[in-house]
Amino acid sequence: MPTQTGGLSPEVLSAALAGLEAQIHKIDEHIEKVRSLLGTAPKRRGRPPKSDSAVTGASAEAAPKKRRFSAATRARMRAAQQKRWAALKGEPKAPAKAAAKKAAPQKRRLSAAGRKRIIEATKKRWAEYNAKKAAAES
Repeated sequence: MPTQTGGLSPEVLSAALAGLEAQIHKIDEHIEKVRSLLGTAPKRRGRPPKSDSAVTGASAEAAPKKRRFSAATRARMRAAQQKRWAALKGEPKAPAKAAAKKAAPQKRRLSAAGRKRIIEATKKRWAEYNAKKAAAES
């Protein structure tokens, strides 16, 4: 079949083709609406398309109700949890800083006599080390 453009450019022809395809799409949609109103629409195969009304209505009704505890049950749960925390913490009544200061042991101090003994022992050890070193060199 020979192609005759009739003096029209390819851009004009492609634009005309796009317009005609858009019209075909609109006509098909209108035909589907009329068939659905008549109840003669062909059965769809597969998953139905999403629509805004179906999504909002179906999800709101299909969602299960959220279960809530009664006020009495929440009060019992609260009391039990407070009891567990009290047992865990030991329930200190005094401020934490005062308890920490009392619990800390006092710092041990070195007496003057003890310090003197340590100095003498260190001097003795160094004297032995230096004597061995001098004996090895000679």
